[in-house]
Amino acid sequence: MPTEPLSQKDIEDRLTELPGWSVEDGALTRTYRLDSHFAAAALVMHIAQTQEALNHHSTLTLGYNTVTLAVNTHDAGGALTAKDFALAERVEKLSAGHL
Repeated sequence: MPTEPLSQKDIEDRLTELPGWSVEDGALTRTYRLDSHFAAAALVMHIAQTQEALNHHSTLTLGYNTVTLAVNTHDAGGALTAKDFALAERVEKLSAGHL
């Protein structure tokens, strides 16, 4: 059964609980800036483990000292769903240990 897309109001309400996150080109997005490339790479690995555990994956980009995520739900036609916000919440919590 496909995952249901969230309404625009639901998206806006959930974004208030995720400072630093926004919707860009239809994806829930956040960029983290870290102290070094090694710290950014460690965060990427931690995010990858979380994505595997949730079986929900983002576009994950490693820069020199940045990590950018962009996520939407392919099963919902690329719309934003509760799965995307669940991943964002998990990433937000784990990122605190890397910043």
